[in-house]
Amino acid sequence: MKMSHVGILVGDMDKAVEFYTNALGLKIVMGNTKVEEERETAIGKMCIAVFGEGFKGFNIAHLVTTDGIGFELFEMKERQERHIVDFSRIGIFHFCLETDDFEGVIERTKKLGGKVRMDIMRYHPEDDSKPYQMVYLEDPFGNLFELYSHTYSETYSSEYD
Repeated sequence: MKMSHVGILVGDMDKAVEFYTNALGLKIVMGNTKVEEERETAIGKMCIAVFGEGFKGFNIAHLVTTDGIGFELFEMKERQERHIVDFSRIGIFHFCLETDDFEGVIERTKKLGGKVRMDIMRYHPEDDSKPYQMVYLEDPFGNLFELYSHTYSETYSSEYD
């Protein structure tokens, strides 16, 4: 099994593309594209099956990480302005990215309308040979994401405090 992509609902497509490309370094595969509700094309039929009758259309853009994971951004015509995470509900509540430019991503996130949700944490503060860091951030629309300084395997390959 390989990860292909993640779909994210955003409040403003232009702002979202700017944030995900400039703050997080993703590359555009397909820029902002309008999708209308219709029944003539395969895409139109698939959208009705996924979003239901009367979804009214949306804007979509496809971005990709340096290791090929897709980010499908959706700006629905009818939407809330911000995502409110409800930790009492079951479902996906964040995605995680890994970077060699940990501090730079944090600064660009803040500069481009995102938010830092916590202090930077070290998984193994007692062990200088394991400088693994993480932090939770938000995009400009309230979507949570985690940032790692090292790979998932490195971070969790041993016990942590």
